[in-house]
Amino acid sequence: MIKKLLAVFVIFYGSASAQQKASFSLQEAIEYSIKNSPNYSNAELDYKSAEYKKNEITGIGLPQISGSIDFKDYLKIPTSLIPLSAFNPAAPKDMYAAVQFGVQYQATAGFSASQLLFSADYIFGLKASKEFMNLSRINVQRTKTELVAQVSKAYYGVLVGRERLKLLDINMAKLDHSLSDLKAYNKQGFVEQIDVERLEVANNNLVTEKEKVTQLIKTGEYLLKFQMGYKIYDEITLTDSLNLTEDLKQDLATTSIDISKRSDYLLLKSQQKLSETDMKRLKWGYLPTLAAYASYQLNTQRNTTNIFESDKANAMKQWYPIGLVGVTLNLNIFDGMQRHFKIQQAKIAVEKNINNIRNLEMASQMESSIAAIMYNNTLKSLETNKRNMELAKHIYDVVQKKYDQGVGNNLEILNAQTSMREAEVNYYNAVYDALISKIDYLKATGNLIK
Repeated sequence: MIKKLLAVFVIFYGSASAQQKASFSLQEAIEYSIKNSPNYSNAELDYKSAEYKKNEITGIGLPQISGSIDFKDYLKIPTSLIPLSAFNPAAPKDMYAAVQFGVQYQATAGFSASQLLFSADYIFGLKASKEFMNLSRINVQRTKTELVAQVSKAYYGVLVGRERLKLLDINMAKLDHSLSDLKAYNKQGFVEQIDVERLEVANNNLVTEKEKVTQLIKTGEYLLKFQMGYKIYDEITLTDSLNLTEDLKQDLATTSIDISKRSDYLLLKSQQKLSETDMKRLKWGYLPTLAAYASYQLNTQRNTTNIFESDKANAMKQWYPIGLVGVTLNLNIFDGMQRHFKIQQAKIAVEKNINNIRNLEMASQMESSIAAIMYNNTLKSLETNKRNMELAKHIYDVVQKKYDQGVGNNLEILNAQTSMREAEVNYYNAVYDALISKIDYLKATGNLIK
């Protein structure tokens, strides 16, 4: 019985936990995405891979040691031709005898070691691997910037949609009240049926718009979950609300850009260093490569397979050592001018990268200036639309009071309600545009991530 009760408790608790909604502020959503986004995870994995690649290249300059064991069974012992005159001076010089030398079984065991003493390719390959690590690190930062921008935009999109939905509910409640009153007046013969139908059309339009906004919010939540790396069909709660005073504080200056904070600029600078390193590697490639090596082996020859049997009195049952040390110097004397033309190509790559950096500097200044102008314009548009929404609401309230006092008509209410709804839609569109413009500006100036 206790086991059954425990099982029921676990099942019930697990179900309840699974149905609990995860709550996220904007900052928490960003932090969650950094931990769970596949794209960001891949960028970090690329950085780790670059670190392993650097260690791999470093290993080329360390001592290289290997061992080997070789066993041979000569099913047919090699045959050599020896002049017969070596055994019989009277034999013709063009006569040879076929002789088999050696034994059927041979074994060799030993180890060898080598050490690279000097190689221009290795020196500059090591520098390039370090810069490649820096390139991967910058790519992680760039991916993070993109992720923060995407999550922030999706988060704000849902918040704006929910504010629109709240306002639609308020407007529908007002219109329902007016429609209810108008139906009562129609039954009493004070208003015509067409007046009721006009308000019903307006009410149906609001219902349709509410359904559309609800679906847009759902779509926005799906997009947010995707950007966060969150399960699409799990419930999510956004704890932040729109605080335009904090989110949209002031106008932005058009000259406050620090291009060194932009990840795309840092990527180009890192690529420039890689190009310069490659050019130097090719130039230094004319220098020789120097390496030292050593080898020590033991060799035995037997007429049986028992190669480990030892007898100092029997020459065939012993292992004979072979040892050597040496130095190899490789010189690049003439390669058909291949390296020369590779150097010229590397120089062109460096020059092109310099042009790309200059172009990005100009483009970044332009992008940040345009982003600031767009943001400032959206702030002005936001103020205008906010004022229009307040005016439209005031007009609607006045018309509603006139109608309640019997000095207005339902057509005026319908027109005022339509104007108010349009003003509200325009306002929230302006809110979203302003929020997105600010994110784009911060991204353009390299200030999105502190």
